[in-house]
Order: sequence, then structure tokens, then C-alpha cells
Amino acid sequence: MTVKVYNQDGQEVGKVELKAEVFGIEPNQDVVHQYITNLLSRRRQGNASTKTRKDVRGGGKKPWRQKGTGRARAGTIRSPLWRGGGTVFGPHPKDYDSKFPKRMKKLAIQSVLSDKAKAEKIKVIDQFSFDKPKTKSVVNLFAKLDMAGKKCLLLDEGRNQNMELSCRNIPKVKYRRAALANGYDLLHADVLLFTKSGLQKAEEVFA
Repeated sequence: MTVKVYNQDGQEVGKVELKAEVFGIEPNQDVVHQYITNLLSRRRQGNASTKTRKDVRGGGKKPWRQKGTGRARAGTIRSPLWRGGGTVFGPHPKDYDSKFPKRMKKLAIQSVLSDKAKAEKIKVIDQFSFDKPKTKSVVNLFAKLDMAGKKCLLLDEGRNQNMELSCRNIPKVKYRRAALANGYDLLHADVLLFTKSGLQKAEEVFA
């Protein structure tokens, strides 16, 4: 599969062949689902916590004698039945981290990229070259490439600080290094905009 290559003025300057091992496989939706579920699970902080009756301050003294008062028996004012008492079966800090096989992760990313390529949601630009951070320049570029208002993921080979700063105030736009792209960002984007060097890096890492 070939895609057109554009320059920063939105003009077509050539074509590039997408590597079949990365952009031409049959997508495996089950593996993608497992990968995304695992990824989102690992992002959970797991720091929700509650106090049981042993953790709540006070309640050391029996509130009244066992018999003779006409009231129900009570051993502490911090019983879960009382207001201000401990919590029964409440959440406690938990580690949601879990391992995921590297081969399955690679297959999931290949599946997402192949699906985007099949839907013609991949664009390639020769390079991002800005002398200084300028959001307006990126907005104009998106307009020329018919990407205005879309959820866009920009993927470059290395870190381009001027481009990164130019994109951060644009809604629905993310800038990432191609080698560090994750399946959730790829799946969430309407359009993937690679630089030529970023595309080569992605093919090298995910092949």
C-alpha cells in the first residue's frame, strides 16, 4: 500500500510504500481489546482507601453496660453500624499493574496501524520544520491537509520541541515519538500524521 507524501505547504511531493508487516496484516480485534484493557488498567493509581473499625480514632470504651439499660448491646462507638464508625469491605490501596506479552503488544499495534491504513487514515509529511513554536502554523498545516477539527496524532522520529510546543494548545491534537506510540493513542486518533523519518522508525520498531 502506498500513501502520498506532503510538504508543509500541503503540496504532494511524492509517495511512500507502507511496510506490509506493519500496515498490511489482518487486524486481530481480540488482541487489541486485551492490550487496551491491560494498558488502561495499568494507568489506575489504585490509591482509594477507607478506614475499618480498627483504624477509626476512638471507641475504646464500651458506651454503656452490657445489661439492664433496655438498649441493644454495644461494644464500641466506632462500630460500622454507627455514624462515624468504620467501613466494612471498603476499598484499600491496590496495585493494578500486570504484565502483557511483548509479541501480543506488537500484534495489537500492528492491528491498529493496519486498520488505520485500510481506512485511509494515515498521512505522511516530509518533515516538521519550524524555527520557533507557532501554533498558527500547525493549524494552517492541518487546514491544508484537511485535518482541521479532527483527533490527530503526530508521530515523529525524535523529539521536536518546537513542534511539541506548537501542538499542545490545539484541542484533539497529540504529539508523540513514533517509537513510543501506544495502541490507545493510535486507536483514539482519527488521523495519524507521520513524518517520513517517523514512519521509518515505526516500521523498524513494530515490524
